[in-house]
This record gives sequence, C-alpha cells and structure tokens, in this order.
Amino acid sequence: MRLLHTLLLTLGVFTFYVFAQDAPKQRHAYQSDVARLRKIVINSLYSHRDVFLREIISNANDALEKLRLTSLTEPQALSGAEAMNITIKAEKDENGNGKLIIRDTGIGMTAEELANNLGTLAKSGTSEFLSKAESDTTGNGNLIGAFGLGFYSSFLVADRVDVASLAAKTSQNPQPAQYVFSSEADENSFEIYPDPRGNTLGRGTEITLYLKPDALEYVDTNMIMELVNKHSSFATSFPIYLHTTRTEMVPDEEAESDAKTEEKPKVTEDAKADEDEAVVEEVDDEKEAEKREPKMKPVTVEEWVQLNSQPPIWMRDPKTVTDEEYENFYQATFKDYQKPLAWYHFSGDSGSGVSFRSIIYVPSRLDDSYWQNPLQSITKDIRLMVKRVFITSDLGEDALPKWANWVKVVVDAEDLPLNVSRETLQSTQFLKQLRGIILKRLLQLLTRISEEDPEKWEKVQETYGNVFKLGAVEDFKNRDKLATLVRFTTNQRNSTSLDEYLENKKQGQSQIFYLADMGKSPSELAKSVFIEKLHARGYEVLLLGDPLDEVFITNIRRWKKIPFQDVAKAGLKFGDEEMDPEEEKEEQERLTEKFKPLIEWLRQEVRNKGAARDVVISNRLVTSSCAIVADESGYTANLEKLISSSHAQANHRHMWEFAKKQKVLEINPRSPLIEGLLKRIEQLPAEEDERDVEAEEELREVATVLVDGALVRSGFAVTDSNEFFTRVDRILRRSLGVSETAPTDTTVKPAPPVDPELPADADVPEPDEFEGGRGKVSWAVEEIDEFGNVVKDVPVENKRHDEL
Repeated sequence: MRLLHTLLLTLGVFTFYVFAQDAPKQRHAYQSDVARLRKIVINSLYSHRDVFLREIISNANDALEKLRLTSLTEPQALSGAEAMNITIKAEKDENGNGKLIIRDTGIGMTAEELANNLGTLAKSGTSEFLSKAESDTTGNGNLIGAFGLGFYSSFLVADRVDVASLAAKTSQNPQPAQYVFSSEADENSFEIYPDPRGNTLGRGTEITLYLKPDALEYVDTNMIMELVNKHSSFATSFPIYLHTTRTEMVPDEEAESDAKTEEKPKVTEDAKADEDEAVVEEVDDEKEAEKREPKMKPVTVEEWVQLNSQPPIWMRDPKTVTDEEYENFYQATFKDYQKPLAWYHFSGDSGSGVSFRSIIYVPSRLDDSYWQNPLQSITKDIRLMVKRVFITSDLGEDALPKWANWVKVVVDAEDLPLNVSRETLQSTQFLKQLRGIILKRLLQLLTRISEEDPEKWEKVQETYGNVFKLGAVEDFKNRDKLATLVRFTTNQRNSTSLDEYLENKKQGQSQIFYLADMGKSPSELAKSVFIEKLHARGYEVLLLGDPLDEVFITNIRRWKKIPFQDVAKAGLKFGDEEMDPEEEKEEQERLTEKFKPLIEWLRQEVRNKGAARDVVISNRLVTSSCAIVADESGYTANLEKLISSSHAQANHRHMWEFAKKQKVLEINPRSPLIEGLLKRIEQLPAEEDERDVEAEEELREVATVLVDGALVRSGFAVTDSNEFFTRVDRILRRSLGVSETAPTDTTVKPAPPVDPELPADADVPEPDEFEGGRGKVSWAVEEIDEFGNVVKDVPVENKRHDEL
C-alpha cells in the first residue's frame, strides 16, 4: 500500500512536469484604457527611474507581511521556505546584457492572482487581504498597499519583466503550482503559464528584470546598495540581502604541488655511492623563507550581504533605546563621522489626523558651506517617510528657515496623500504643520539642554551661537524663544542671557547697555573709553564683537520692554540721575561754564575738520581725556563698518555723508590734559591785533592730534591718514630734538628708458597645461631636524626615499 502511494505521488509530480512543459502559454490583452494608462506609468509618471527598486521592495514587504498574518490562522503557509526575506541579485552575460532578480519568500500568487494583481493597474490585493483580516487582533503590520502602479515602474529600466510566483499552502490551496507572468514594455498584452522549471521557489515571488541597454548601471552592486539605503533601508522589518562578489588571494595548492614535483632531485649512481658520506651545507634562512612562501591565486568569493541591518529605532519606545544606538543610527543614516550633540525622540499628531514618529538630531558641527551662502536655505537632511518608505527630502516652500536648515530629522508618517508615483505629496497642509512641529520640538530640545546640561550647552553655543542670533532676526514667530538662547560676554562675566542680565541690572537702570565693535575680542572691548565710567560704577555692559550682534540688537530693539542703549552714542543715562537732579544739574552747568572757552574753540576746529558737529562735557569718561561718540541720529563706528562692507552707502550717498558727520566730541573735565589745554586757550590774546600766530598753530596741532587720537580710540577712521602721520612725525621729531625742517634723503635710482617692444610670440595663446586631462605637477618639500630647522630643500622628484 505504501509502495502504491509513493508510485502515485511520483506519477503526479511527473505528470505536472510534463504538463508544465507542454502547457500552452495563455496570452491576455490589456484593456484599452489600462494599456494607455500603463504607457503613461512607464513613460511619464515617474520623474526618477531609480524608484523602481523602492516599489518592488515595497511589494515584497507586503507579500511577507501577508504571509505572516496568514500564518496565524494557516500555519502550513510557512512551509516550503524557512527564511522570510528579500534577495537581490544582479547578473551580466558575455554579450553585455544585464538582468536584475528580486525575490521574496512571501505569500506568493496563484495564476489568477497574477492576472488580477499584475495585469490590472492600481491593484495589489492588499485592500482585499485586509478586508479578510479584520478579525486579526494583531493589527495590520507594516502593509503598505496600493502598488499596482508601483510594479509597472520596473519597465522604466527593463524591456521585459518575468514574474515567477508560488503561492503559500493554505487549506483552500493545499497543492499550489508555480506560474510565470511575462510582459514586455512595448506590448499591450501579457502571458501567464506554468513555470517549466517546476517548483524552484519553495514559496514566494521572483521578479526578473531584463534591463534596457541604457540601464545597465543597475547591475552595479554599489548602485543597488545606494538605492536601497536611500529609499528602502527601513521600508521592511524583513532582511534584504544583496548578492555580491569579491576577489581574494588564496594559496595555489596545485602550483605548490607541481613546484614540489619539479624541485625533487633525481638520484644518480654516484649519489647512491656517496649516500653514506655526511655533507654539511650552509642554509640561507632568507632564501629558505622565500622558498616556503606559498604561491597565491585570485579566487572569486560570492557572498550575501544584508543591506538593512540598521533597525528603525524611531519605532521603538525611547526608554528602550540606548545612547549608543541613537549615535550609531545617526552616523549610519546621515553619513556623519562625528557623533551628534543631542537628539529628541518623540511621536505625535500633525493636527490634521496624520500620526507620525520622529527623531530630531543636533549635529556636532555646521557644514563649511553654511555661512558661505548666507541667503541660501536648503533643507536637505529631513528624511520624510511613509510607513518606513522614504518619500522625499524636499519640503519645497515649506522648507525650514535658514537658521534651522542644519537640523537632521527622520519623520515617519502612517499615511499621507501622495501622488500616484509616491514621489511628492498631493497636499502641502501636512508639510506646513511638519515645519512648525520640527521648529517647536527643536526649540524645546535646545531649551532643555540650556537648563539641564551646562557642559553640553557650552558646545552648542560654540557651534550655533550665531545661528540663534540669525534665527531671532529672520523668524519673527519664534523670535522670543530664540533670543532666550542667545548668550553674550559682558564686562563682568563670560556668558549671560538677556534674562540673566536683567536680573543683574541696577536700581533705576532703564536700559540694557551694550558696546558693539565688529572683529574685536571681549577683552579689547572691555578697555574701551565708552564703558570706563559704567565699569567703574559696577554696571554690566554687553560686549558684542560678532557681525551679527548689532544686527540682532537693532532687530530686537527691546527685551521685556526694556530698550537697548548703545554706549557709543551720545545721551548716555545711568538711571540714577533723578535721585539727585539739582546737584547733577548744577555740576554740569558749572563745568560747562568753566570750560566754555575750550569748548567753543574746539567746536570750531572739529567742524572745520569735519570730525564732529559739537563738543560737550562728558559724563562717561574716567581716565581718558576725550572720546568721539555718535549722535542719536548718527552712525557708530561699528555701524559704519557694517554699512561699508555691504556697499549700501553707494545708493544713499547723501544720507551716508550726513550721518557720518553726526558725531560729538566729549571731553573729560577731570583730565589734566584737558585742563592744560584750557589754560593755554585762556592765555591766547583776546585782541585781534595781539594774536600769537605761532602759539595758535601749536595749539591747533595739539588739538588735531587729540581729536584724531579720539577718533582712532573710538573706532572711527581719521579724516586724512597721511596728514595724521605727518603730524605725528613732527611731534616725534620735536620730542627727540630733531629739526622739524630737516630734509630726508630722497635720492633713488631712476627707472630704465621706455621699451615698448613685445616678445615675438606675444600674440600666441598660452598652451593649456592640462589639455586632455593631463599635465605636469611638481612640488617641493622641506626636511627639518628635531628642532624645526630646515635641513635641506629639494624637489620631491629628486628626493631619495630611504624609508622605501
């Protein structure tokens, strides 16, 4: 009986094989509308043909998920193939023709399902499957669905596509057979027939793409790796394997065997006669070692490499993910060799019903190109996914602002309204919401670091300090939140926020004092004449040396309703003047009356030079004799530098010239130099007939040097630098007892006569040294000893490399 059962089973298998060999191929014609739509899919729908692999892998994922869900009620569905995976293999024959084979061990398809799912556009069977699995208590898994169109993207790169499939065993289909779906890109029909190879799959589907001549790049394994990493590295929880080959050098055993045979000595009669004699030979160890070195030969090694070994950690509970996993994921996904400074792992809802999971990363450095293109804002490191399938990094008009476009984000939405090709979103509402969500979470992350981790916050400030200032300028909506992240150096501490500054303000102080001078260090600014009295009295002053600082201040204007006060401008108020107004007023009037002759005389001098428009008694100077400050309607030295560097003055020349002259010379009435100058002015004859011209010229020169020095100390440029240094030269001569009129020897060798003659080949164009992509490059190197002294300077081509 058992023998009969075996015979019948063998006969059944043989009969199926013969049937498969002789079974006619069934040709099915596409419906006319479907055929036209298919051409649109192949020729016009996709803007990048690279997406074909993403679509096929997504189909394979659905097949594996369907198998997993089916096996819950039909355990026999898992038979036939043990592993649940996706494999990719590229082949190229002797004639240069290439093909790509993508295989999955999923649910597979019957002949009817091949016709329905692949012969009909926009139908993959996922919707029907889900409707049958409503009673499944484990959920729908990672089913993506709606890939009828996606399958036909394979014709973007293939002239012909064969799909072999063997359905999983179920109670309704206990003996499935392997069928083939075959279609060509330029045909309006497809064939379905039993696979003449028999059951070669065990279970699942194998898609063979016969590549077009212009698509042979897709047989390159590096290209396949790049596409999978970009689009599908997280699209499936099942492993994706790529068939690779590499060449290794291994010992050549056959050559070794032949060499030993050739080296074996022949025994002669004389040798036999002398075999009893002992012979001692010297053996060269090096030669013996060389003889022992095995001969090597190249061998091609085939290997299956997993492409999606990095798990989608954003799908896990943040409490279960370690710091090392976050760092490894960041470095692998964004190809950054440095670890991130911080990250924020969260899930949420966009407000329009789209749920998503996301991880925001703060890189440890900014790209070099960030500040080189100040007006360019491109968000390139936001990986927007739908069900783990990469969709786009281009958020279009909803891209992040310049100040935040460095952030690196992974966003995985459960569902989005994509267009048919799944390359762009049909609706931009989610993108607008996503932009706001990312900015909000990023600001929360930065605020938390500033409050909880001072050491890490110091690194963030070092990298992104100026970025926060830029953000406060350009992002009005988030201005206040960004301004709280900005830190400044002051004359009292190295780092303070605006809120911390206000906590330290003095009684009656109604301004935030600051001094800006682009390019200067805080230590230099702390010695400025403008903050002498402020520092002496214990007031805190923000010291701003970065170009963005004054731009930030002028855009913010006030913080917590307290305005900013540039201490380099006229009208400085400390805030406690009202505590004793009469005494202050009387003192100011007394000093003004006392120094009136000097003030009037200096006023005329500075106006003639164009250095300032007025002279007043200063209330800000302590040790310095004088300073030039900008009037309330004028430009400070720092603002002049900013405007000059941007060439903005060219379009507003008259306003520029007017504002430049709005300066005030402040003199320190307590300075011995000012008091001495006052005495000399008072000693000048009052009558016109008794004028001492020589004394007036001497005083005028002293005053000019004083004013020019004040301009330089205040950060302004002198009106005439040549005249300034000539005057300094005279003063130095005078102090050294050298005659002011002593001439300098100006004898120089004259130039040769004029020679208009040009070389004979002057009109011949210069040859291109690198024409044809080749040229000669030379360089020189220096040898130095242990103390850093140059030993020898020789061209590298003549240098002898003893180390080799």
